[in-house]
Amino acid sequence: EHGDEEAEGEEGLVVLTQPQIEASGIQVVALGRGGGGETRLSGRVESAVGARAAVAASVGGRVERVVVAPGTPVRAGQPLAVIVSGEAATMRAGADAARAEAEAARLVYQRDQALVTQGVVARQELEASRARSLAADAASRAAAAEVAAAGSPNAGGRVTITSPVSGVVGAVQVTPGGFVAAGDVVANVADPSQTELVFSAPPALAAQIAPGARVEVTGMNGSFSALVIGVAADVREQGGMAIIRARAESGPLPPAGSPVSGIVVAAANGEALTVPADAVQTVEGRSVVFVAGDDGFRATPVLAGRRAGSRIEILNGLSGDERVAATNAFLLKAELAKGEAEHGH
Repeated sequence: EHGDEEAEGEEGLVVLTQPQIEASGIQVVALGRGGGGETRLSGRVESAVGARAAVAASVGGRVERVVVAPGTPVRAGQPLAVIVSGEAATMRAGADAARAEAEAARLVYQRDQALVTQGVVARQELEASRARSLAADAASRAAAAEVAAAGSPNAGGRVTITSPVSGVVGAVQVTPGGFVAAGDVVANVADPSQTELVFSAPPALAAQIAPGARVEVTGMNGSFSALVIGVAADVREQGGMAIIRARAESGPLPPAGSPVSGIVVAAANGEALTVPADAVQTVEGRSVVFVAGDDGFRATPVLAGRRAGSRIEILNGLSGDERVAATNAFLLKAELAKGEAEHGH
């Protein structure tokens, strides 16, 4: 009996059965490796790549109609404005003429084929007509492609500017009666449901961040976690800043344009041991973790290092093979304090 009392009262040991551990919700985890340091970033919510478009006029002309306004929802292929262009009319006429020439050259080639079999036309003439037909077909295809690139104007030179993406119209840059040059923006369209987080970061930090890293984000709607999906160094010329693109793990993001702040964990050079932040408890002024063993949990003093996100580096005190209490480890701390109080009494 005296030996049992010494085992139960062994300093730093909390004896719990497996059912007690499960009932308390104490999670036992293995040690991790990596470490790192936290860096605060500023950014904003932006439309995802491919979910926004600056729709420009393919040819210069007069704006005949504007069929959308800011805030109008549109589908891909829906008209935004109609432009009347003399250049487009000339282009369409040229394409029609090239198609007619190609058809005429094809008919001449077919006729020469029939005459060659009758011996009326020499084979050299047939080969020449075939070459002319092929050249005319090529010219017709080139003209048709040029017309398609210009927005497929009709014979009157009217070009319908359409949206390449589905979304909501933002700024409209043209008005009826105005003139636009080729390349001028007609309207901006963005899909508000497809957004991502874009943070500015020093290039040195961006080199330490890889896709898949977690970012703890704080926005107007509270805090949430996001995963890095892309890192590009020296993209923004002003200040030589890099960008870090991230996507929320779950739930919708705040509206596009909303400012956010984030905490990202940059990888450390070494392979430091790490534990969940909940695993490190303070007992009598010392940092300890509760190492799981056959006889319960033993409070083991450790030297804690930097906190990186939800994990803390362990610089000394553990070998790396241990399993420690993480979630609800504070219950072990309370049980340890209770046992010591009873032992002292």
